[in-house]
Amino acid sequence: MQLDFKGGSGEVGRSAVLVNEEVLLDYGIKPGDYPEYPLDGIFPKTVLVSHGHLDHCGAVANLMDLAPEVYMSPMTSRFTQILGKDTLKISEDRGIPTPYDERDLQVLAQRTRLKEVGENFKSQGYSVQFYDAGHIPGACGIYLEDPTGKSLFYTGDISTTDTRLVSGAKEFPEADVLIIESTYYSVDHPPRKETERKFIESLYETLDIGGTVLIPAFAIGRTQEIMMLLQSEGIPAYVDGMGLRMFKEMLEHPDSVRSPKELSRAFEAATLVRGANRKQVELESSVIVTTAGMLNGGPVLYYLEKLYNDPKAKIILTGYQVEGTNGRLALERGMIENNDRILHLKPKIEQYDFSAHCGEKELKEIVNHFCRNGTEVVFTMHGDGHNTKGFAKWVSETHDIPAYAPENGETYIVD
Repeated sequence: MQLDFKGGSGEVGRSAVLVNEEVLLDYGIKPGDYPEYPLDGIFPKTVLVSHGHLDHCGAVANLMDLAPEVYMSPMTSRFTQILGKDTLKISEDRGIPTPYDERDLQVLAQRTRLKEVGENFKSQGYSVQFYDAGHIPGACGIYLEDPTGKSLFYTGDISTTDTRLVSGAKEFPEADVLIIESTYYSVDHPPRKETERKFIESLYETLDIGGTVLIPAFAIGRTQEIMMLLQSEGIPAYVDGMGLRMFKEMLEHPDSVRSPKELSRAFEAATLVRGANRKQVELESSVIVTTAGMLNGGPVLYYLEKLYNDPKAKIILTGYQVEGTNGRLALERGMIENNDRILHLKPKIEQYDFSAHCGEKELKEIVNHFCRNGTEVVFTMHGDGHNTKGFAKWVSETHDIPAYAPENGETYIVD
C-alpha cells in the first residue's frame, strides 16, 4: 500500500492523503487571508470525504474535471456544498482566485454518492465503510481495504466524548494501518461540565456589569452546541451568521444529532439575526453568537468593529485558532486585522476548551485499541509538528511498531 501525504501533515488544514495513487482521503484547504491547498500531482479515481469542515472538504470541487467517484455522508454533502458556495462568495469579495467555480460545485453534487455510517460499499475494487467519528454531525472515520487485502483506518477529525450536539465515536474496525489526527496530542481536555460551568460564570461576570459577550463560533457544530448550552441555562442570546443555516440543515437530518428537539428548542429561544436587522442588535448586556469562529470574515467582524474599544465587553473564543488567523492574533497580541486596519482590542479575551477533537488521553486510547487488535503501522497527522512527532514517538516506544509523522509531499510504502 502506497501512501502519499499531500496536505495536513505537520499542520492543521488542507488534509489530503492519497492511497495507491487511486483513492483520496479528504481534500481540504488551510484557512487564512490567502487559503492554501494540497500539493499538486494527484489523479484519484475515488474521493472519500470524512466530514464537512473546509480543511477536509473545501477543495474537492477542484477535482471534478477528473470525474472521480465521490462518497460522503448526507450531512457532509450538504455542509460541503454550503461551505463551497460561501468560499466562492468570500473569495470574490476579497478578489482572491479560487480553483473551482459554481459549475464545479454543481458537478460535485451530481457525482457525490451518499453513504450512511455502517454501510459497506465498493469503489474501484476497494472495500469501504464509514464509522461515526463524533466531532460534528455527519463526521466519519474511513475504513479502506485495497484489492490485495491490506487495510487502513483514517480517523479524520475524531472525538470520543459526548457533547450536547453529538455522541462521541464508540466503534472502530481492525486495520493494518492507522492514520490518526494529532491536533490536541499535547493537551488533555477538562471535563465538559467543568468547561460549561466556567463559561457560564464568565458570561454572567460580564453581563452583570452591563457588558456584551461576543462568542465567535464555528458555523458547524460549535454554534449549535453553544446555543443549546445557553438555552439550558435560560440565557437569551442573539445568533447570527452561517450557523443559522447549518442548524436548519441539521434538522433536515435529525439522525445526525443527539436530540433534534433540544436543538430546535435552543434556536426557538434565541433572537435570530439577519443582515438587514443586524443594526438592531443591542450592544449592552447582550450575548451574541456568530461566525466566523477564527475571526476571519463573517458577521463577527461587524460586531468587533462596534465593540473593539469597549473595555466592558468580552470576546470568548470556543475553538482552535489556526496560526495566521485573526483568532490566533487576538489571543497572542490582543488585536485583529480588518479591511487593512489594525484593531487593538480593549474587551477581555478568553478561550474555553469546547474542543470537538480527542485530547492526548483519548488519542492514546484509540491507538492502544488498534494496536491490541493487530495494527502494524501508525501515521500521525493533522497537528503541528511538535504534536505529530511527539505522538509518533510515543506510539513507537509504547507499542514497538513503526510510527511516522510524515511531512507534506512524503510517500510511504506499507508492505
